[in-house]
Amino acid sequence: MNRHHRPPSPTPRLAFRQMTEDDLDDMAALLGDPNVMRHYPRPMTREEALDWIDWNRRLYRQEGFGLWLVTLRATGEFVGDCGLTPQEVEGVTDIEVGYRVRADLQGNGYATEAAAACRDHARDALGARRLIAIIRPDNRPSQRVAEKIGLPFERDAVSRSGLPVRVHATSL
Repeated sequence: MNRHHRPPSPTPRLAFRQMTEDDLDDMAALLGDPNVMRHYPRPMTREEALDWIDWNRRLYRQEGFGLWLVTLRATGEFVGDCGLTPQEVEGVTDIEVGYRVRADLQGNGYATEAAAACRDHARDALGARRLIAIIRPDNRPSQRVAEKIGLPFERDAVSRSGLPVRVHATSL
């Protein structure tokens, strides 16, 4: 693996690694949780969670990055996913930082810690010049994470699926 295919370096509490199909139980539980997925059109089925893993494995190969599996360094326990994906908004493709944390682990600052590590990875390992977060207007917790890692609100937009979104962005 060259440096582009490495996940972000560990943070004080969290570690990152590529997803594999062995992570299906954890990812299906995360992506199937109505609480975690309340700002998405709907929770995902187990089959859709497998497609999610496959999509990220394709991104690792093609782009050298994707959403990584996040675990607690102390215990190895599954936390969620966080990482970088190319996303098109209104005809322009940027690298987006995305993050999801297990419902019972939310409120501990894990999303902010993981997203900050992915921001630094985008800048330092990938040489990205710009980073965005695409967030539903009613998802205040996610907007706060974006703001905390230095991605202020930039503009209102419409997602590829036709939903209103808020784009948070920064130059790196």
